[in-house]
Amino acid sequence: MSDVILWIVAGVELAAIIALGVVLIVSRRKLKHTRRALDRALESQQRRKRRGLVPFAIRTAFHTTDLLINKGFGATVRNSVEDLAGWAKVERPDLARMTADGDIVVMFSDIEGSTARNEELGDRGWVKLLEKHNKLIRKHVDDHGGHVVKSQGDGYMIAFSDPAQAVRCGVKVQEALLKNPDRWDRIRVRMGVHVGSSVRRGDDLFGLNVAMAARVANQADGGEILVSEPVRNAIGAAHDLALGTPRDVELKGMSGTFQLYPVTLPVLPDAEVKQLD
Repeated sequence: MSDVILWIVAGVELAAIIALGVVLIVSRRKLKHTRRALDRALESQQRRKRRGLVPFAIRTAFHTTDLLINKGFGATVRNSVEDLAGWAKVERPDLARMTADGDIVVMFSDIEGSTARNEELGDRGWVKLLEKHNKLIRKHVDDHGGHVVKSQGDGYMIAFSDPAQAVRCGVKVQEALLKNPDRWDRIRVRMGVHVGSSVRRGDDLFGLNVAMAARVANQADGGEILVSEPVRNAIGAAHDLALGTPRDVELKGMSGTFQLYPVTLPVLPDAEVKQLD
């Protein structure tokens, strides 16, 4: 009888050992599958990270190189117009959505001597001034049907569908700055406007139009609005807008000479002119 019990116990123990072995084998296989899945997930995540870092590095390198080529080493410290143009060249914002025929008006603006003014006012004073400046720009952009494509510091890249409205927007901004210069710490904003043929026709036209608008803005003095010849031709029928004597200029990165036209700003009444003394 005891022999039978021993055989039964031995059989149970053997069955338990076999079952445990099966469990271990299955568990090991599952662990391998789990580990492989985890490795694949980690590799996929690392690839996504690498793909995200590479374009960022390319964009950063492009911005720096573009500034060095076009404006020199000093411009890498601060040049809002060129930096915004470099951003647009990389990111390619869809400006054509703003108009049915694809023709688009691009305006760039920034504050003349912004680095020196920042040092003069200090960071806190400069930030307060920028807040006022930004509200002024955005208000008139909205009033004239424009769209702020990108802003950076004191610089703006703005798109319009109507050249005359773009120029009117610039005039209103300059007029506000002239009427009460002390309120604006006597800042002088320079603006450049260019209208390009259909940006839907290819990347080359996109880049040319944006670069042209940026070069026009860089030719402007503080308190001045400069427009390209295509803008001048487009606003010829607008009786409320007048242009001054054109000047022939060479633009960096573009062959030949170009005629740029300063926009004539409204003459302020005598009571307002006195505020400028």
